[in-house]
Amino acid sequence: MKHPLIVFTLGAALLLSLPARAAEIDWKKVDAALGKTAAVSGEVHRYGLPRSDLHVTLDGIAIKPALALGGWVAFAPMHGQAMVMGDLVLLETEITPVMTKLLDSGLEITAIHNHILRASPATFYMHVAGHGDPEKMAAAIRAALSTGSKTSFDPPAATAGAAPTVDLDTAKLDEIMRAKGTATGGVYQFGIPRREPAKESGMQVNTALGGANAINFQPTGGGKAAITGDFLVTGNEVNPLIRALRSGDIDVTAIHSHMLDEEPRMFFIHFWANDDAVKLARTVRAALDKTDVAQH
Repeated sequence: MKHPLIVFTLGAALLLSLPARAAEIDWKKVDAALGKTAAVSGEVHRYGLPRSDLHVTLDGIAIKPALALGGWVAFAPMHGQAMVMGDLVLLETEITPVMTKLLDSGLEITAIHNHILRASPATFYMHVAGHGDPEKMAAAIRAALSTGSKTSFDPPAATAGAAPTVDLDTAKLDEIMRAKGTATGGVYQFGIPRREPAKESGMQVNTALGGANAINFQPTGGGKAAITGDFLVTGNEVNPLIRALRSGDIDVTAIHSHMLDEEPRMFFIHFWANDDAVKLARTVRAALDKTDVAQH
């Protein structure tokens, strides 16, 4: 039987060898490693990685970064370190070099797929995950994107005048969607969470970690909007939701997973349409009502 003093000494040494507690994460160092400033939501630090360098069109519409080119990574404290989840927007030629660098650094790839169809150039979305030292993971993500893609880490260029307006009846959209949207980069965005968020590695996948239904409206003139985003649903909700979308002539462009070990198992359904914004909002809301979303 070990002497109590020896046990205490060994325990103290083990504690001293563990990484800093979550509360001791120096987020300024994580910001510096990634070259970005986080948007903070509770304990989650989320970094936007928009592909502002790309000029993507779909059905003659110039896609704004906030509509479908908004890459991101988010960090949350976990077991004295941090977990990271993210969605990187890449061209086809960028997939392998970025993946290789991420894998070499110990990060994981959880999905690669399209979100939209017919876009020129075609864009793909690489979902990443990891657990460890947040500063090191941030540096690894920046290195992978800097060497394997043309993702910009420069701060947004200052523009004269007001932010781009959203030429839509946003009050009406809020009423139909039963949620308050946010204007970002000329796009009106909704993030509508599920009633009970999924869990990954015991952590709730909340809105900041990509655990919400994302619906984006980009004005295309005359009260019309291009819409895209993704719904987050369980397996039994997939077909009721896509039937509701198709009944309103909204294209279903992808059905797939973003994570590997979440509970319950979740699927992400991506979509596209360019039509009267109010009509589209009604169809989207009807589709949401086929799922277990938080009610407002």
